[in-house]
Amino acid sequence: MAEETGRSQSGAEATTSDAIRYVQYKGEEDLPIVMGLVDKELSEPYSIFTYRYFLQQWPHLCYIAYDGDKPFGTVVCKMDMHRDRALRGYVAMLVVDKEYRGKRVGSELVKMGIREMIAGGCEEVVLEAEVVNTGALKLYQGLGFVREKRLHRYYLNGVDAYRLKLLLPLTEEKKAALAAAAAAEAAELEGVELEAAAVDAGAVAAAAEPAIA
Repeated sequence: MAEETGRSQSGAEATTSDAIRYVQYKGEEDLPIVMGLVDKELSEPYSIFTYRYFLQQWPHLCYIAYDGDKPFGTVVCKMDMHRDRALRGYVAMLVVDKEYRGKRVGSELVKMGIREMIAGGCEEVVLEAEVVNTGALKLYQGLGFVREKRLHRYYLNGVDAYRLKLLLPLTEEKKAALAAAAAAEAAELEGVELEAAAVDAGAVAAAAEPAIA
């Protein structure tokens, strides 16, 4: 497992025009903030050991969104070797308080994690999302993720999951493959009410590149 503990070279904080701040995880003092945000969204919260597994090894792959001094969203990721062949990034946790949803905060948090993964040499990023969570599926599809497989009864509540994948970097060859896969996925996901039964391949490829630039 490759452990990456560097900090972002572009700085630990970015501020948007509406005063929402995105702050890179600083250390143990931020642990209760991340735990509080994630735990209130889960029916069965993680143990503190799970959080420390991610945050002690990959602190630079965690960001927290603030409205003033109020934390309201976070993303927790990791990156390590996959089958001893390539570095793979993984989005483990993403939460945004309900009152802040629809402002593209979740997308921005994921993009910040992906930029760090690219800087660290990752060749792909994966994650799992509930097949019934259409909001999350749309968010990740908008960032260029495509469905890799369906995982039956993946969650403790018995719900299936989709494993989603993003190939990095987005070369022309990979963008073409992404466009074709996204077109097929859009048609197949009609049953869970995702947008678009048909996707223009050129538009998908064009949209994918700036999503993580």
